[in-house]
Order: sequence, then C-alpha cells, then structure tokens
Amino acid sequence: MKAHDVTMGRRQFLKMATAALAAPAAASLAACSNADSAGSPAAAPASGSGVEGFDGTLVVGFDQEFPPYGYVGNDGAYTGFDLDLAQAVCQREGWTFKPSPIAWDAKDGLLNSGQISCIWNGFTIEGREGDYAFTDPYMENRQVVVTRADSQIATLADLAGKNVVTQSDSAAYDLLNADGAQAELAASFAQLQTIGDYNTAFMMLESGAVDAIAVDYPVASFNIAGRQDSFKILDEALNSEHFGVGFARTDAGQALADQVQRDLQALDAEGKVKELCEKYADQGVSYDLWVLPKA
Repeated sequence: MKAHDVTMGRRQFLKMATAALAAPAAASLAACSNADSAGSPAAAPASGSGVEGFDGTLVVGFDQEFPPYGYVGNDGAYTGFDLDLAQAVCQREGWTFKPSPIAWDAKDGLLNSGQISCIWNGFTIEGREGDYAFTDPYMENRQVVVTRADSQIATLADLAGKNVVTQSDSAAYDLLNADGAQAELAASFAQLQTIGDYNTAFMMLESGAVDAIAVDYPVASFNIAGRQDSFKILDEALNSEHFGVGFARTDAGQALADQVQRDLQALDAEGKVKELCEKYADQGVSYDLWVLPKA
C-alpha cells in the first residue's frame, strides 16, 4: 500500500479487515471522524458552480475496502487513487471535498436520493451506460482471476468444477451472471459465490474455502503484492473495461459530469494525473492505462 505514509504488511491488512468486521461500531466512529477531516475544503466552496442544486460540496461515494482506488490508510484517513483525483478536482474548483464510504449495493439509492454527489471508485462504465450520467472513460481496467500459487488452475478453462467468489454487484459479477459476457464460463463452475468485500474474499481463498476470485486487476495486484508465494493472477483475463465517474442521470448530474471531465483533462495537462499514477504504481495503477482524451 502506498499513499503518503500508508504502508503495512498484507497479512496485517487482512487482520485489520477481520477486526473491522468484528467491530462495526468502532469503524462507524472512525468513518465519521475521517469524513470530517478529509472533507475540509482546500479553498472556499464555490458560491456559483453553475449547476442547479449543487451547493459546492462534492460528496464522493466509494467502497472503503477497494484499494487502490479507495480505502482506509494506516493513519485512519481515507485515501486512494480515485479519492486523490476527486480531491484535486475540488481544489481546482474551490469545492468542498467530502469522501463518503458506502455499502456498494446501496450506491444507486444513495445517488438518486442526493446523499452522495457521485460514485467515484473504479466504477465500470460498460453495462451501466443507461443508468448514470458518466464522464468519458478515464482509465482502462480488466477483470482477472486470482488463485492460490500452488493451484493447478492455469487458464480460465481450468475453473470448471471450481468454487469462485466475487464481490456482489461488481463488474466481475456482471460478467459472470446469467446475462453476462462470461456466463458460459460461470456455468462451468461448481459454484459462483458473492461477498460484500474483497478483503474477505482473499481470506476465503487463502483458507481454501474457495478456489479462485474474480476481481479488478489493480485490486488483485494490491492484495498479492509481496505475497506471490501465496497467490497468482492468471495470464488470461476475463475482459477489458473502462472506468468513469458516475452521477445521477439528470440534467444536473450530466452538467457535473461534464465539469469534472474538463477538470480531469486540465489536471492531466498539468501533470497531476501522471503524478498520482506514479504514486500508486506499485498497486497496479499505470499512466499508460489513462484513456481520457486531451482537452
């Protein structure tokens, strides 16, 4: 893990995740404290954003257990590549940046009710085009399969008869469900399980409770860094996809998406995007995968 002084052993990370599951009340208190701290504006909030109904506070909905895009660092603060991007946009605009950890399967209700301004968290566009007001794609990604290092699974075909787990309502699940592009592959599994977060999925894989995980490449890269003796990523990927920032499918949501996209293009021109990619390079983020066209 790399973000300021955010470094920790991968096993320590998993232990912390287990502790968090056992102590939700403490985690909630920490989240409230972090939101107050990280949400402090870098400049005065915009008094006139030009977007009807937007008050200058960008409430960013994200999964706090989805590194390297959004997670809780060793210092207890929210961090990650996408959160850093969002904060840089807010600094350009003079908006207040407010990270808001969410339950991933509740994201649509939170967005459409106005409790969050956007979903910005390695959010896959493909298959969701009609559900959100998206920015243009800014990052290419792929869905991969992780197995134990000593597993005999070497290709996707080897997953036949195996127990596979993925995050509920994730891009990987969308690929593997009955209507997905990899439905035929999933039909060969002994079982396709879903779980709320990938930390638990990696614990399940390590313990032998499942045979493989379907997951975003950067998340896989983050979790196996320094643990290649325990895990491996299959060379054959499930697909290639693209990330965007998702807003409510309204005129105001589209206006915000358009403004954020312009800011991302400006940040790229200034070198800020490349700087952040390099900051998270050891977690699978690469500027070579940045796909947002120049302004």
